[in-house]
Amino acid sequence: MCWSATADLAAGSAVAAVGVACVALVRSGRELPLAALPLLLGAHQIVESAVWRSGGGGGPATLAWAVMALPVPALWVPAGVMCVAPPHARLRLVLPLAAGAVTAALLARGLAGDPVTAEIRGHTVGYALHVSPVVPLVVGYLLATVGSLLLSGDRRLLVLGVLAAVGAAVCWALWRLEFVSTWCAFAALSSVVLFGWVRARRMSAGARSGA
Repeated sequence: MCWSATADLAAGSAVAAVGVACVALVRSGRELPLAALPLLLGAHQIVESAVWRSGGGGGPATLAWAVMALPVPALWVPAGVMCVAPPHARLRLVLPLAAGAVTAALLARGLAGDPVTAEIRGHTVGYALHVSPVVPLVVGYLLATVGSLLLSGDRRLLVLGVLAAVGAAVCWALWRLEFVSTWCAFAALSSVVLFGWVRARRMSAGARSGA
């Protein structure tokens, strides 16, 4: 993950292509936010390839990557899950959605007030983010993104949530200084699960309409 500019560009392009396929399969507007998530994840990997090519630093590509990786998913993921969740799961999804809204607001304020810098560290990219309080923000971010998937009431989204949780734990253990970069790359590669989710919902809708 994040080995080089070329790897990020290739992975981002592949994930974005998955996103296009997901959006093309959507039959309901409620599914669109979650189906389009791979487009965001792919784009953020492509932007990181620009961070690689610039040698890190605090340029526009670094800021764009931070915005796409931090405040946007914190609100996008739980909102998207809420849109497609079955009625019995919606009440419990209020917590991750609220956590995502607060976390996104605090992250956006932090990014607006202080510069973000990137440093090339071997085969990964480390980002210096001046946001606080750090621990509550990390908890809020994971509750919003991973937590909403685990509480979604949808079997395939639950699988995606488990994969994201495992990926977060592994990336934290192996690449603590580059956690944000490596975990987001893992999440992007998990987009194939979202494609399976969209495809299954389309097939299910087609079966119902044909019955």
